[in-house]
Amino acid sequence: MTSKARAYVYLQLPGTLEVVTAAFYQLENRSGVPTGIFVYNPRYLGRADAVPLEPFELPLTPARFETTKLRGNFGCLRDASPDSWGRRLIERHMGRTDLSEVDYLLNSPEDRAGALSFGHGKTPPAPQARFNRIVQLPKLLAYAHAMDEEDLDPHRSEELAAQVTELVQPDTAMGGARPKNGVEDEEGLWLTKFSARGDQWNFARVEAAMLALARECGLRASDAKIVDVAGHSVVLVRRFDRARIDGGYLRHRMVSGLTMLGAEESHTERGRWSYLLLADEVRRRSRRSSEDLLELYRRVVFNALISNTDDHPRNHAMIAPGREWELSPVYDLMPNPLTSLEKRDLAMTAGRFNRYANRENIASECAQFRIPREGAMRIMDTLRDTVATRWRAVMRAHGVSEGDCERLAGAFTYPGFELDPRRVLGG
Repeated sequence: MTSKARAYVYLQLPGTLEVVTAAFYQLENRSGVPTGIFVYNPRYLGRADAVPLEPFELPLTPARFETTKLRGNFGCLRDASPDSWGRRLIERHMGRTDLSEVDYLLNSPEDRAGALSFGHGKTPPAPQARFNRIVQLPKLLAYAHAMDEEDLDPHRSEELAAQVTELVQPDTAMGGARPKNGVEDEEGLWLTKFSARGDQWNFARVEAAMLALARECGLRASDAKIVDVAGHSVVLVRRFDRARIDGGYLRHRMVSGLTMLGAEESHTERGRWSYLLLADEVRRRSRRSSEDLLELYRRVVFNALISNTDDHPRNHAMIAPGREWELSPVYDLMPNPLTSLEKRDLAMTAGRFNRYANRENIASECAQFRIPREGAMRIMDTLRDTVATRWRAVMRAHGVSEGDCERLAGAFTYPGFELDPRRVLGG
């Protein structure tokens, strides 16, 4: 038996405010197997300015694409779908948990990541220019915290559900499950990340500090700023998939590292979570591959030096401001003060010794990034010295308390970074 759910796929064309119907997506349940079907709109294919939604999985062709991966979803559509936080909000708003991938796409706000949107009609709806404002942050924070409580008062559930669409829109930023929302001010659009129940330190101030430290290390990092709301620190990270112009915002196509790797988030797919494979994808996708490979390598080193062990593929992305693609600014950086002094693992394979956050391991496959070994060593020396001498001052400059600095001190330039992997791992 087959059941079907359908959506039209709209795309804001590069460099313009024009939104067109680019494709049709259908999700079929074939005897319990979700199967996605994707077909480009013939009229879209005939346009001289047509671009592929994703150049490798969904190239511009009249062919019919099918997939059973990702519960019948295609990678670039999955990237435009809500993360776990957004899905919780949609489920709360709709009063259902049995939603399909099409349901999540259709019920997400238009201010999603990338340049895609979805609907029931053949013609794209009129653009929505209303965004939450920074002055609404107290309400947004209050509702985000209410959603984050497991024991939410049943009498407030109905009230909260009625406010979800207006106040806590399910944003689709790259990354994980922290409460978040999109807001606008005179400078443009920002992704707002709220504190969460059980936070062990001031995540907002630490994240802003790590982005600043990354910039001191020469990385291309997202802009960020801190706003204090009702006694809580909130970090605002500038949207790198948007550019303000007269009359609105340009939207850039975006694909996550997970999509680039053709991988899923399940444990069975972890074998494809690899910086080495990601370097291959950057090499064939980027308009400035040499520059982006160097940038990616520096990010591997930086993640190792600050013990950012949450560097999973969805925390990497490429964007297309025009027709061509480039590595996005780095985002979602957070140190993790693990107790092990000899061995800490990144989320992705970094060299011959797998995920080991270690100098020799990261140097072992530097050729994959078109970097000679001597150059790799210089990069690591420079970044190590900057991180070691600057992390505390940068954190304090961003309002991180001395107590939180002490809690996180063990994350930076941990001893295992310099050890011989053979001694630590044996063999």
